[in-house]
Amino acid sequence: MVLVVTGTDDVTADAVIAELNRRGRCEVARVNPGGFPRDVGMSASFDPESGRWTGPITTPGRQFDLADVRSVYWRRPTPSMFPGLDDEAAEFAKAQAREGFGGVLSALPNARYVNHPHRNWAAEYKPSQLSVAAELGFDVPPTLITADPAAARAFADKHAPIIYKPLRVTALMRDGRPQAIWTQRVEPDELDDSIAGTAHLFQAEVAEKVADLRVTVVGDEVFCVRIESSVARLDWRSDYDTLSYKMVELSAKMVEQMQHYLRRFGLMFGCFDFAVDSRGVPYFLECNPNGQWAWMELPTGLPMTAAFADALEGNL
Repeated sequence: MVLVVTGTDDVTADAVIAELNRRGRCEVARVNPGGFPRDVGMSASFDPESGRWTGPITTPGRQFDLADVRSVYWRRPTPSMFPGLDDEAAEFAKAQAREGFGGVLSALPNARYVNHPHRNWAAEYKPSQLSVAAELGFDVPPTLITADPAAARAFADKHAPIIYKPLRVTALMRDGRPQAIWTQRVEPDELDDSIAGTAHLFQAEVAEKVADLRVTVVGDEVFCVRIESSVARLDWRSDYDTLSYKMVELSAKMVEQMQHYLRRFGLMFGCFDFAVDSRGVPYFLECNPNGQWAWMELPTGLPMTAAFADALEGNL
């Protein structure tokens, strides 16, 4: 069985599930930890002799046993919610659900994970990403992480123009609406004392940037898409309507570097982002261990869904 762990609405997971079902080589179960314990049930028993967790998982549509799971596609699950409890009790219940239900799903010793949630979390730390990327020979822009306004101004004096981007993407609401924080250029007069409020990541802007590369690596498959915009943008995610996509080949050295990178973090899958300058030099920006990729499949014809199905079937 392949277990897909994700939220209720996830078109990317839908595509992978449909491909697995089309092939008919394995059973596929889908579960969202956010439904536990109201709509999703679990009774997991641990056998010290075998070192395995077994027991039923029940969803509104089916029941299966943990012992049958051989591959796990950990996509984008939502957390359990407890609206009937006060804030403190709800936080306690949420933590118990995460550690209990989520903990069991991440502790199946015979399963292949794409990717393991603990590996995802560790691989999202940008300081580690940049250190490993530079160690493996990627070109990396000079970077500063600080809460010191004077240090930020000194960095800008040396490396201007500079950009700011968040260290980790989190849910940000303003007036009840979700907000996105794109990579953006920071002007010198914006480097004020508000920087002292928390950690900020500043980076030298890649000079004469002409395009971006989004490279999706899953197992042994590498899919590189060159992204260009009709409008000069620091962050292509800010306006998808201006983008064009083209499949490109990478050097064997660059492919090897990315595979080494994933192995360092214990990942089977990652989405790498590079900025390409006018000389054709790609600069490593980040690697999202749970990045989006499905929207590029149609305009490029790249068989990404099939590659994910192959990776999940590989342990069956």
